[in-house]
Amino acid sequence: MVNKLLLVVVVVFLGFWMFTDPHGLAHATKDSAGQTWDVSTQLFTAVIKYLRAL
Repeated sequence: MVNKLLLVVVVVFLGFWMFTDPHGLAHATKDSAGQTWDVSTQLFTAVIKYLRAL
């Protein structure tokens, strides 16, 4: 029940944000996607270095 309520709150929040400030939502999405890519690149680089060190 709590998971469904949390999902509904997130969807309503994103919908409100999309209609009130679509450029802000797009900018935040772009920034978070870029940061996610950077973190995943660093993670895989660290795993590769670790496996080579073995």
